[in-house]
Amino acid sequence: MGVNLAFLALPLVLLLALWIDWRWGEPPVAMHPVVWIGHYLKACGQVTVRCRPAPAFVLGAAAWLTGALMAGALAWALQALTFWQIARFTTQPDLEGGLALLTLVAAMAWLLKSMLSWRMLRDEAGAVEAALRQSLPAGRERLSWLVSRDTANLTESQVRESAIETLAENLNDSVVAPIFWFVLLGLPGAAIYRFANTADAMWGYRGSYRGQHWEWAGKWAAHADDALSWLPARLTAGLLLALTGGFRLGTLRREAARTPSPNSGWPMAALALALGVSLSKPGVYTLNATGRAPRAGDVLRAQKYASKVVFALVPCALIAIVLVALVM
Repeated sequence: MGVNLAFLALPLVLLLALWIDWRWGEPPVAMHPVVWIGHYLKACGQVTVRCRPAPAFVLGAAAWLTGALMAGALAWALQALTFWQIARFTTQPDLEGGLALLTLVAAMAWLLKSMLSWRMLRDEAGAVEAALRQSLPAGRERLSWLVSRDTANLTESQVRESAIETLAENLNDSVVAPIFWFVLLGLPGAAIYRFANTADAMWGYRGSYRGQHWEWAGKWAAHADDALSWLPARLTAGLLLALTGGFRLGTLRREAARTPSPNSGWPMAALALALGVSLSKPGVYTLNATGRAPRAGDVLRAQKYASKVVFALVPCALIAIVLVALVM
């Protein structure tokens, strides 16, 4: 019964993490675990990317596995210590034990918040639209903070397209998927997913990127992220479908298949269909080709739809955590 009670603390951790995100947003750079992950990946990547294909793949896979193990182990240690303190406090309640327990729960919530980012995602999409109201060059410049593509020659509609695509893709990567893996595997699940997603963002390029060839060095990272994001991406799209109801599952499936990624097309296609707009990457894909070009107000609507997904996801996640706790 003590273990079950410990697992029932996870809903509190999730709610507190979301409150921290809503109240304060991102931690300072020096204290951000994802930044630490980035430093590790950058250091390893500088070595692996210089190797020939076979050694690059082996070293990239080994570095990924080592980093994921470290991230998961640290998160597991914090969670296990918290569970132990809960079990201890239920048998020997005292003030010192209560304060220790509160500190550990807060630490878990802070770490989980670091693995997800809803406020920043919402605010950054809005910042692009606000910059566009000033001028097209300002909108391009603000968008360049979010995407790796060249924004210098994008039209106003293309800037909005990119902002909506980024919002949709990261609704899964930065909100739904971390919560999904937290529900299934607790804090270690969220930590390993965030490591995998960050590794894909930094290493998972096809061919050359900024003068370095990542095809083999980042192959393991890219496929690992594909595997871990497969279900959450479809869950994100399914929630958008259920909450907006403006399109059918068959249409969503067909549009999602137009992107080279097995996952990112799902939330992007779902948001494009919900908004009635066309989203495209020249020479790569066009989603909802019969839709109109994004215009003023569509980014705000996209934010509202994404907010609905988050608000619907949270109670579902809380119920799922309780069910897992009862089973275990």
